[in-house]
Amino acid sequence: MVTFEEFAGLALALPQAHERITWGSEHTFRVGEKIFAMGAPESAHVSLKASLEDQSELMAAAPETFSAAPYVGRFGWVRVALATADPEELGELLTEAWRRTAPKRAVKAFDETREAQVGDVQKRQRRA
Repeated sequence: MVTFEEFAGLALALPQAHERITWGSEHTFRVGEKIFAMGAPESAHVSLKASLEDQSELMAAAPETFSAAPYVGRFGWVRVALATADPEELGELLTEAWRRTAPKRAVKAFDETREAQVGDVQKRQRRA
């Protein structure tokens, strides 16, 4: 289970991500002006950007958790039930949604930072 606050924290931890409330109470998570995820604190669901292929795979693997998002599902957006979502998987899906939306330079810098962190962990593990 994931709370909306945890979802928002994961989204806002991504580089250049910010939050804007639109359409009354919908919290949209953006890079620049482009939305990569959205939801409302009082809702049991959130939505995030994905490919049509990823959407199909997620819905087939866990239909109790994933469905096509209202209005934007035809573009691959996925609706996620927070009550049955795995926090780690949701974090990965948010990162992929961000990657689909962020400028290429930001994605490249993000990837380089992650590769450096993985390399540091591997070096420490070899020393131990």
